[in-house]
Amino acid sequence: DRENMLDSPWRNRPVAESLELFERMRRGMFDEGAATVRMKIDMGHANSAMRDPIAYRIRYVAHPRTGDKWCVYPSYDFTHCLVDSLERITHSLCTLEFEIRRDAYYWLIAALDMYRPFVWEFARLNLERTMVSKRKLLALVREGAVRGWDDPRMPTLLALRRKGVPASAINTFCAQIGVSRASNSIGLHKLDAVIRAQLDNTAKRARAVLRPLAVRISNFPAGTDAIPLTILNHPKDPSMGEHDAAMTPVVFIDRDDFRMTDSKGYYGLAPGKTAMLRGAFAITIHSVVGAEDGKDEPAELIAEYHTELPGGKPPKGVLHWVPCGPPHGFRAEMRLYEPLFMSDDPSAGGTGLPVDGESSGDATQANLPAKPAWMADLNPNSEAVVSDAMIEAHVHRTARPGDTFQFERVGYFTCDPDSTADRKVFNLTVSLRDSRPKS
Repeated sequence: DRENMLDSPWRNRPVAESLELFERMRRGMFDEGAATVRMKIDMGHANSAMRDPIAYRIRYVAHPRTGDKWCVYPSYDFTHCLVDSLERITHSLCTLEFEIRRDAYYWLIAALDMYRPFVWEFARLNLERTMVSKRKLLALVREGAVRGWDDPRMPTLLALRRKGVPASAINTFCAQIGVSRASNSIGLHKLDAVIRAQLDNTAKRARAVLRPLAVRISNFPAGTDAIPLTILNHPKDPSMGEHDAAMTPVVFIDRDDFRMTDSKGYYGLAPGKTAMLRGAFAITIHSVVGAEDGKDEPAELIAEYHTELPGGKPPKGVLHWVPCGPPHGFRAEMRLYEPLFMSDDPSAGGTGLPVDGESSGDATQANLPAKPAWMADLNPNSEAVVSDAMIEAHVHRTARPGDTFQFERVGYFTCDPDSTADRKVFNLTVSLRDSRPKS
């Protein structure tokens, strides 16, 4: 009884008998949990991790590499120090919850007279509205709350890569916050700021419209399918090149850039108002189709374009837009993300504590909490899929999984592996600006 510091009745079993039983364990002659191998340390030790911790236990689960060859598996306490020693690790770094296991780490190394690395613990990097417990992340995957380990909402490296976060941004973020033994929680806005700063220099600019509203150009040159344009890939870095674009007789703007009634400080379009289409021409709305008295969203706007600026002065409003339909504009899917949890500290909703004999380094189905309370904190709006967005042709043609673009006035987006040649899928990497409410 480890909790009461009482010796197991089998603690002093003869070595030969223990070896025989271990061989029977290895051959699959016991049920899971019916037998274990423990390190014989000190059942009276003040540190509970030193009270004969498990070295091997039975698990009838296929291994990712060896399949069903083995049914006995070593514990974290048994393997951590041995692997570090065999690999001649100089400093073994781990988070503070493993501090009580340092004694067992050093004890086994000394008992086997092996090279001893230096162990140092530090505070875990906790991010607000994020869960980093492997056990709880596994529960999310098992319950289908996320798409998988690489879901862009997850805090795994696979997920960050799929979301489009550059490795350099992660390194910069970690360098900025430093390493400490003091427990802390970092706001996601700090990580977003680093990502945003990196992508501002490296992401090519492009155009996408999430909520398309058609604008028909009434004075478009007759017999002309498109007016060719050339647009820089990055306005601050001409060395990143340029791409061909086209203005068509019908273009799409975002519905948020049109109102039936104009107002002071509003720079979008309204009936009779002029705005600039970025990289193209100014247009003026002169009629609205499908909306009467502002009761319904319009189906289409009718506008005139200007080859010369009205009054010689550019309008204050500059809008992003996309040509209408192939070969100049294409449908695309946009996946918009918010933090996975609603509260700053979702871990407060459940303990996530390991069962007896398991370390927090083990994430197995047997250890998962049954319908934990913290799952109630999942953000129902953490993923929103926009299936009818529009992108310009050069993005449709050139985007490959992992490519990141700044969709102007929308955000930074990364092409997802779910993309096909006919339909591209993009994940929101980070917004263009911090969207936190101002205090």
